[in-house]
Amino acid sequence: MPLYRLIEAHTLAGERLHGDDTTIPVLAGGKTDTARLWTYVRDDRPFGCRAPPAAIYHYSRDRRGEHPLAHLQGWSGILQADAYAGYNGLFRTDRKPEPLKRALCWAHARRHFFELADAETQLKKRRKGSPVI
Repeated sequence: MPLYRLIEAHTLAGERLHGDDTTIPVLAGGKTDTARLWTYVRDDRPFGCRAPPAAIYHYSRDRRGEHPLAHLQGWSGILQADAYAGYNGLFRTDRKPEPLKRALCWAHARRHFFELADAETQLKKRRKGSPVI
């Protein structure tokens, strides 16, 4: 835990974080359940900072919005993440110590552009009567 706290302090000392969560399978009661691994990454090298990159991870059994609120409770800065509604509380104007600044994730947005640009698939959908996105 002392090593984790040092890595956490270094990670949260950054002006900007990249946040994401991913599913992980967990054995629960003889079946596989889905849990979450929350990741917060600091990498300021593209901004001229010489501090080494770092990441912290948190585990949860669900994807409730209370998790990112707790993980980043005292931190302020720029959070780059997807449009998951669970992050919204971090951007509220009444958040203490202050609202985070939102930087949306282009990797998530560009998927839709690639789908739209795939003319062959769009034509197939149109022929089958499926709605075009």
